[in-house]
Parts: sequence; C-alpha cells; structure tokens
Amino acid sequence: MCTENYDPYYPDRPVVDQYIPVWAKHPGLGSKPAFIWADDQAGGGSGVSPRETLTYSELDSAVQRMAAGLLEVLRRGDTVLVLASPGIRLVKLMFACQRAGLVAVPVIPPDPSVIGTPAEGPAHRHLLRAVSQARPRAAVGDAGYVGAVTRSSVSALASLNWVSVDRLERWPAAASTVAAAGDGVYEGCGPRETYLVQYTSGATGDPKPVVITAGAAAHNARAARKAYDLRPGSVVVSWLPQYHDCGLMFLLLTVVSGATCVLTSASAFVRRPRLWFELISEFKATCTPVPSFALPLVLRRGRSEHGTRPLQLQTLRNLILVNEPIYKSSVDEFLEEFGPAGLRASSISPSYGLAENCTFVSTAWRGTEVTLPSYKKLLPSARLPQPSLLTEAPDVEIVVVDAETGKQVEDGVEGEIWLSSPSNGSGYLGDSPASREVFGARLQGRAGPCFVRTSDLGVVHGTERYLYVLGRTTDAIVVADSQRRVPAHYIETAAFESSPGRLRGGCIASFTTLPASPSPVVVVAELQNGGGGGDMAGICHDIRQAVWREVGVTVARVVLAESGGVPKTTSGKLQRGAARAKLLAGKLPKVIEARYAGLEPAAGVLMVKESASRWARLQSPL
Repeated sequence: MCTENYDPYYPDRPVVDQYIPVWAKHPGLGSKPAFIWADDQAGGGSGVSPRETLTYSELDSAVQRMAAGLLEVLRRGDTVLVLASPGIRLVKLMFACQRAGLVAVPVIPPDPSVIGTPAEGPAHRHLLRAVSQARPRAAVGDAGYVGAVTRSSVSALASLNWVSVDRLERWPAAASTVAAAGDGVYEGCGPRETYLVQYTSGATGDPKPVVITAGAAAHNARAARKAYDLRPGSVVVSWLPQYHDCGLMFLLLTVVSGATCVLTSASAFVRRPRLWFELISEFKATCTPVPSFALPLVLRRGRSEHGTRPLQLQTLRNLILVNEPIYKSSVDEFLEEFGPAGLRASSISPSYGLAENCTFVSTAWRGTEVTLPSYKKLLPSARLPQPSLLTEAPDVEIVVVDAETGKQVEDGVEGEIWLSSPSNGSGYLGDSPASREVFGARLQGRAGPCFVRTSDLGVVHGTERYLYVLGRTTDAIVVADSQRRVPAHYIETAAFESSPGRLRGGCIASFTTLPASPSPVVVVAELQNGGGGGDMAGICHDIRQAVWREVGVTVARVVLAESGGVPKTTSGKLQRGAARAKLLAGKLPKVIEARYAGLEPAAGVLMVKESASRWARLQSPL
C-alpha cells in the first residue's frame, strides 16, 4: 500500500484542523507566525504597510472560540455560507467550521448596496445560486455586511440566519465546550464527512458545487506538501482569492506543512502587481503561486520602474504556475526580466489542478531541472511514472483516455485527462446524473477505482512521460475546412503576439459563432487602457494574419474591445462562451469590428465598425 508520509517524523493527521494544535503546542513553532496579512497602504513607497500576524498558538485558540460560537446557533453537520472579507478573519473562520463539524460554502461577498437592484452583477447571482443549491442554515459575514444584507429586499438572503464574524471573534474562551483538535476525541469533521462545498470557476458554464470531504482536503494538502517539499521553515506568499479552490488550498497547505503564509488581496495585486514580488523579497518567501495568465500583467506593470523597493527573489524554490495552458515563451520572458533579481529557472513549477480534485493534481517540478521540455510551445504539468517500474497501485493515477471509447491511449496520442485519487470530490451537490458522468468514469477493460473526467485535453510525451495540458475540450475550435480541433488558446496567443504593445495579455478570447461546430471563427481582444487610437484596422489585420501563419486557422471576425470587455470568472479565467453570447447579443463594448469575406487568406472585404452608426468599407490586405 502506498503511504503519503514521506518523512517518518512528520505528523500525519486525518483532517487538516488536527495539524493546528500539533504546531501550536510545539516548543519551537507555537509562537511562529502561521499567517500574516499584508496590506498595501504604503503603495510601493519606502513606508511599511500594515501587517496583521497570527501565530499557530493564536490560531488554535481563535479556532476553538469561533467553533464554540458557531455551535451556539448551528448544529454539527449544518451548512454555513462563509462571506467574511478576505484576511486573517476568513482564515480562522474556515478552520473553525471544520472544528465545529460544519459544511463550509465560501462565497465572495458581493456589494450589498446593489443587492436586489438592476446593478447586480455575477457575484450577486452566484451568491443566490449558492443559497439555492447549498440550502445553508446560516451565513457568516462582517458585521456591517450582515446589517446591509438583512435590510435588502431579497427574501432568500434577508431570511437567512446571519451571524457576525465580529461576534465570533469575541466569543469567550471559557464558554467553549468544543473538544480541542488535539484532545483524545475529535468532534470536528471526520475524514469521510463533508467539510467543503467549493464551486468550479465557471469558465465553461455555470459554476458547479463540488462536495469535498475533510479527508480528501487533507490528502490533497499532504500531496501538495510532498510535491513541493514544504516544511515548517517554508514561507508562502499568496494573493490568490481565498474563496476559490486554489487560494483556499494554500491555506490548508500552510497548516499541513507547519509553514508561514503571507497573504494579501487579489485586488491589491491587480492595482500594483509589483507588491507580490516585494512581499516575496521582504519575507524571504520560498513558495508562491501565480496563475499563468497573470504573467503578462506582472511583466507590464511589475518592473523596477513601478516601485522603489529592491527585489530579492533568490529564496524562491517554487514559483508555482497554475491555470493551464502554460506557455514556455511567457515563462522564458519572465525569467529574463526577473532573473537579475534572483529568480531561478529551477524554481519554475508548472502545475495542474481542478476543483473536482479539491485543487492540486500534479506538478512537473523536481527542484533540480534548469530547463523543462516543451510540447507545442507548452510546459508540462506532471511527470508520470513508468508503468513497468510500478510495483503497486499508485496512490494517484493520471491517464489520458479516448473520451469516446473510455480506453487509455498510447503515449503521444492526445485525449481527455482522467484522474483517480483520494483527493477526488464526492460529486456535484444535488446533481446525481452529472456526478455519475464526471466522478464515476471507468477505464474500458479494467477493473478498479473510478476516475474523474477532467474535460481537459492532454498528452503524455517523451521518454520521461511528461504530461502536457492542452486546454479544455469544450473550448476547442472545430475548423470548418478540415474538421480538426484546435485549442482556443493557440489562436489567442497568436493574436496577442501580433500586437503585444496594444492588446491586454490574458484578455483575448477566440470561439466559433456556433459552439462545438464548424462555423466562422471570431477573435475578441481587449485593448490596453488608452490603446484606442492609431491604426485599428491594422491591428485587426495583424491578428488575422498571425493566426493564419501560426495556427493555420482563418479568422472571419476580429473585435477590438474596451478594457474589461472580455468576460472572466471571479478567479480571472476567460469565459469564451459568455463572450460569444455577449457578442451575438450586441452587448460587447466594441471599439472596432472587422469582418472578412471568404474562408481562405486571400483578397476579401474588411468591414470596419468605427462607431455605432458608421461603417467603413476597405479592401483587406489579406
């Protein structure tokens, strides 16, 4: 049988909360910071931004008190919506839910002032979706937020049992009747009990609620700890949203590792991307995650001219790249820019994850390679074992499968990635048919455990069996003239590289006018702020020409949109289907649109929409 514990002196525990008292009572670690919240009020100057520190001993005490407060209004096994503002409070609250034996549903708190009005946005709709699907017994939020929501006209929210996190923080220690996590009998979530309902990103449709047991979450954090070699001396810096699977994962990973995690908000990072590197330098971080689509933003606004504090990045052992695909050229450019500040190629850790597996799946990092191989311009996200060398069933199994037959394909053949792991979610809440289809897949002709179908296209390539994640199967573009399927990101990358100084990286979406069928290909690209002047028709022409040259796909329409015009999830992923819907409904904030006649890259007609009322008819240079 495989063992997760790679260090015989390391304290494995069945659920994450039970690690907290281990560190809290350790003579050398109890007073060590577990979490640090770093604000950015200094704005990149020489002043020191406010810090809030929580030691492991303080975390254990706070979780104990808050768990007792929660159980005054809830019963073990109840479901609770978690809407506290990002920060140390939210950290304590998530662990308190586990110690109280509650099912936590973290949801980003939408602006309460517009609830029930036409100004509601996607975050408001997601909150109502969570209330409808999870049917919580209570919701926890900041005191001011609770007051605003309870006065709203939306009965589904106003009628909830709202609990102030401020009140929970002040709960007296003497009033606690909850057994501490380190005591003989643990009364919190058991390994097989549901601890978390976390939503998928919603990049390809409505976000889905994934049911995660406390045991699956602990296994996932242990697997990630082993993969990245994290220990009590490790320091993590993260700005990822704490409500999303990856951001939450790093909270769990910190506690399982006994490490220190420095947190800041995603909004602070977006305002000033250099803050991320400044925190790494200040705290001598060894590990930090970043979505691959954020690299262009850091390159554009994170250089030395955007701050005065010197960068010292040589302590980083893991620069964890999440959100596939991961382009080698983007990473090379990143290393070239920040190598002089100490960033090492050996720290690059391309990784793979999904909400249906708690979060973490794999990484290609081994800590020694200076250069990773590439396939179709992409870096690998895993290195799979040689089947001939396996002496027992692996704890985690990743296979590439023909989605039509359910049969594993040979190395070098592209197919759907399937995953079997103790970290697998239990299914989608309240959706048995979808749960059976996604979480109950079986390989043809082979007995054994069920697999999760990831809907990701992948390939195992090379003698060392590296896994490359090529993109979502649902986002693949069916080319009309050849019936071949092209991952959308190849078209988007070619489009961006045609005018990198004018377009926003990570803000370009490609799709067909009819989903999953051969139909005209569209590229929608956001212009950088202030980039609306100059030769707009020339940018459209360059995009179309680059896509044909690099990918062999003929683009029928190019739309240049205002900054923020391309729909994204709250975690920053492109929503190509939503972009299609907005374009076809006439709701996309277009600066200019070019329509090309003909399917071949030959002379055609370019229709340039310069304003809402005037079209200019020009001869296309293609």
